[in-house]
Amino acid sequence: MPLSPPVSRRALRHTRAIEVQAFARDDGLWDLDARISDVKTFAIGLASGPRPAGLPIHDLTLRLTIDQDMTIVEAEAASDAVPYPGFCDTIGPAYKALIGLNLMRAFRHELKQRVAGIAGCTHLTELAQVLPTAAIQAFANDVWSTRDSAASGADAVHEKPFQLDKCHALRTDGAAVAEYYPRWVVKATPA
Repeated sequence: MPLSPPVSRRALRHTRAIEVQAFARDDGLWDLDARISDVKTFAIGLASGPRPAGLPIHDLTLRLTIDQDMTIVEAEAASDAVPYPGFCDTIGPAYKALIGLNLMRAFRHELKQRVAGIAGCTHLTELAQVLPTAAIQAFANDVWSTRDSAASGADAVHEKPFQLDKCHALRTDGAAVAEYYPRWVVKATPA
């Protein structure tokens, strides 16, 4: 269901775009290439000089290379458009500090410990925060099965599918799990 119509006329002033692409590599690793951009629809004056309408204020990319356990084995950042050239675009090497972190084990906390504030770039650090769930989507049906193999007639899997109890729709005491993963449904206990 889409958002409701706007209640007033509107004028677009700013667009922030975030894009993540996941690539399976020939060596068994995965690259998560993430990009964030900020563009104004009007010319603005920055402390570093004017920025014409339509040219990005930020155009930043972050690549995390992960193994199939979601541990970061390589990290790289690039800054193609920044508000303070010669300053913002020097922070890329700081993101090597993410090597060794696991996207599924306190990643956002550790990310902030290593590259928050003056230790990193606000925008690159914010971008990195979306990568755990993007990696999960990338791995779904490629690295991890999202089906209940016992229900699909294959050999029984003894572990609960990874996505159960990770969101409202797939809670094990809910209707979606009862319909699509019946052997994992948990009946709510009466109060």
